[in-house]
Amino acid sequence: MLQKATEDLENEKKEAEEEKERNLSEKVPPLQFTGLNQQQLQELCVKLHKRIDAVDEERYDIEVKVKKNDFDINALNQKIFDLKGKFKRPNLRRVRISADAMLKALLGSTHKVSLDLRANLKSVRKEDEKEKAVEVTDWRKNIEAMSGMEGRKKKFDTSNA
Repeated sequence: MLQKATEDLENEKKEAEEEKERNLSEKVPPLQFTGLNQQQLQELCVKLHKRIDAVDEERYDIEVKVKKNDFDINALNQKIFDLKGKFKRPNLRRVRISADAMLKALLGSTHKVSLDLRANLKSVRKEDEKEKAVEVTDWRKNIEAMSGMEGRKKKFDTSNA
């Protein structure tokens, strides 16, 4: 039975090589560059480079498609595992716990820790509304101080008199 398996593997390798040679002979004909001058050889090189670029682009496109398909296959396998239920994660419940209880749970029952969150807060004094209210006066009475035109206003006053 082992001998039969090794023979089958050898036959498969031979068939793969033959198929590869057959495909290469179809897609890449043998080059005929004997008897060509310098200009014709350069044209042949340019033609071969264009063909290499086209084949390289095609290879890249196929690689991208293969990677995308592998990613999709892995995602589908993950969905299958999730649907089977073997690796299902339990839903987490929301637990309300005080800061003291959390520290006690983390540090153990031997540590007595009291956490007063408000102890380190800055105290803020509310300002009186009276201080905020600015006395509103007629702007015309204080025009000299507001406009910065003390000297100019005196000129206007002297010209009118």
